[in-house]
Amino acid sequence: MRSTAVLQTSKSSFLTWLREPVDNAPLIVFRWLFGLLLFLETAGAILTGWVKKNLVEPTVFFPFIGFEWLRPLPGNGMYFYYGTMAVLGLLVMVGLYYRASIILFTVLWWGAYLMQKTSYNNHYYLLLVLCFLMLLVPAHAYASLDSRRKPELKSLSCPRWCLLVFVAQMAIVYTYAAVAKMNADWLAGIPIKVWFGNKTQFWLIGGLLQEAWFQKLVVYGGIFFDLLIVPLLLWPRTRVLAFCMAIFFHGFNSAIFHIGIFPYLALALCLFFFPPETIRRMFLRKKPVFTATENPIQEISTGERIFFWFLGVHFLIQVLLPLRHWWFPGNPNWTEEGHRMSWHMMLRTKSGYVSFKVLADNQLFWEYPENHLTPKQARTVATHPDLMWQYCQFLERKYRQQGYKQVQVFAHTQVSLNKRPSQPLVDSTVNLAGVPWLPHQHSPWIVPLQETKRP
Repeated sequence: MRSTAVLQTSKSSFLTWLREPVDNAPLIVFRWLFGLLLFLETAGAILTGWVKKNLVEPTVFFPFIGFEWLRPLPGNGMYFYYGTMAVLGLLVMVGLYYRASIILFTVLWWGAYLMQKTSYNNHYYLLLVLCFLMLLVPAHAYASLDSRRKPELKSLSCPRWCLLVFVAQMAIVYTYAAVAKMNADWLAGIPIKVWFGNKTQFWLIGGLLQEAWFQKLVVYGGIFFDLLIVPLLLWPRTRVLAFCMAIFFHGFNSAIFHIGIFPYLALALCLFFFPPETIRRMFLRKKPVFTATENPIQEISTGERIFFWFLGVHFLIQVLLPLRHWWFPGNPNWTEEGHRMSWHMMLRTKSGYVSFKVLADNQLFWEYPENHLTPKQARTVATHPDLMWQYCQFLERKYRQQGYKQVQVFAHTQVSLNKRPSQPLVDSTVNLAGVPWLPHQHSPWIVPLQETKRP
């Protein structure tokens, strides 16, 4: 009984600590940066032609399986869609109708994320997770147009958990990114060698990128950075050094790999590792100093306990989701099963081709992805079994619409993972148009990766 009472007291003390008020300067400054990055991401998608190439020009789309009802808007609709998100990003930045703006942006971003997989990127998923967390926190309580419109919203503080959720989220991301790199291909430097081999023309450092010792430095430096950056940022004695390391690491990745806003988003999240008072002095000098009152903290309400359980479930999902690839046999870089949303970042290069044999009422036809897809879609379909399955469903519908009654579709593939000799990715004797998609089970028609000596 005594141990139970001690445990309950410890839980209450921890929850009390989480809800203690602290200076909200890091949250306010992050809102500025986050809103700006939302604007740059969505406006940039229009200006760089990303929306045109991925959501306007294609005639066939590959949404997440189960969300086939989500389709891009016709005509110029997706330009207005992304333009709306760009405006919402600016509203988040200045804190005008913040709650409505971040909710609407999250819904629209979630829709854009689910309606196409051929351009899947880890930072798209990270942005979705961070939008969800920003829904929960009062990031508009200071230095916002909302606090000017409604002075009662103005506050110098926020509960401690509002800052810690971002620290916890990034700890999960970095830890899983480090663990994922501890595989034979990454340690052998194969992906890095391939990527750097295409960058000989880079000014000043093109030659350096080809040096074996530098490639090894990047390989092991990437692991140690991902593994140690959060502990080093948490420890006051190494915090500034760690932040300088983060600037160099993410700046290098941005310059070499051109991976969008992710490096800048990662740097912005470093705000939450510094003492709030430090952020206030650096960015909000006119903000009054927050002084915690001596009033006794009220007892935790049932609603608060439910909310903390809700947060706990979120982080439990974030911890378990990247582990799901262990549920499936085989290498997830090859099978793609459990690969997405698992922080397997920049671990592989895949190339190959696929052709589809269609038997329609005993007549033989050959179909090639280039007949209906953009070049980028065709390349992705050739190396991703789930997209290949979806394309087979498309071909079956196409032939049935032409009046054929019995339609079978077989995929013939040759794919290379990290410079291995090409080999079949799927069983060419299986009618992929006739097998169901089993989201929580291994697809037996995926051919296991055969480990052969690289040329």
